[in-house]
Amino acid sequence: MTRKPTTPGEILQQEYLVPLEVSQKVLADHIGQDVIGINRIVNGRSAVTAEVALKLAATFRTTPEFWLNAQNAVDLHAARAKLRKLPKALVAASRFAS
Repeated sequence: MTRKPTTPGEILQQEYLVPLEVSQKVLADHIGQDVIGINRIVNGRSAVTAEVALKLAATFRTTPEFWLNAQNAVDLHAARAKLRKLPKALVAASRFAS
């Protein structure tokens, strides 16, 4: 299994909030979100939504895809860990080769 991906909340905290000396409260107020919601994202208890990704992208001059891709990596890692053994293909790959 691959290493656990860095959560968008860890990225937010370590790469943006701490270096810029911005509190979660200031960020929440700036983007019109509840501080509890920002805290849950930072602590990995809530996912970054498309709406929040747009707001973070505008605030930190990134793209919404940056935040959503980070969230997607975390979600896929968790799903793989939960499923562990995935089903085999239903249809043989050779049927699609022609």
